[in-house]
Amino acid sequence: QVQLVESGGDRVQAGDSLTLSCAASGLSLSAYAVGWFRQAPGKEEEFVASLTRNKRDTYYADAVKGRFTISRDNAKNTVYLQMNTLNFEDTAIYYCAVHSGTAQRMGQMRFDYRGRGTQVTVSS
Repeated sequence: QVQLVESGGDRVQAGDSLTLSCAASGLSLSAYAVGWFRQAPGKEEEFVASLTRNKRDTYYADAVKGRFTISRDNAKNTVYLQMNTLNFEDTAIYYCAVHSGTAQRMGQMRFDYRGRGTQVTVSS
């Protein structure tokens, strides 16, 4: 059974940093592109970031470019999202996902498996 379990969500102040983790089981992460999506209150789910299998290429939503960094540790079967200079608009449930296609296609919300999410709340 495939499971993606996010952790690290918290309530923080604007300007703070936070790192999310996503532990995968039931699959070998190295076989997938990985990514993060988020859904803010009252808004549709949106793409945040994705990373290729070989770690060479990353893709970011304009809203987080320069502030967020996605990374992966295939040996630990874990994906990370380092978030810096958080602001109120980053408040959302963050979901980890994997895709058997390309990391670029994850920008179109494509995925094979997705976790249940972790809540990030930023107070202004």
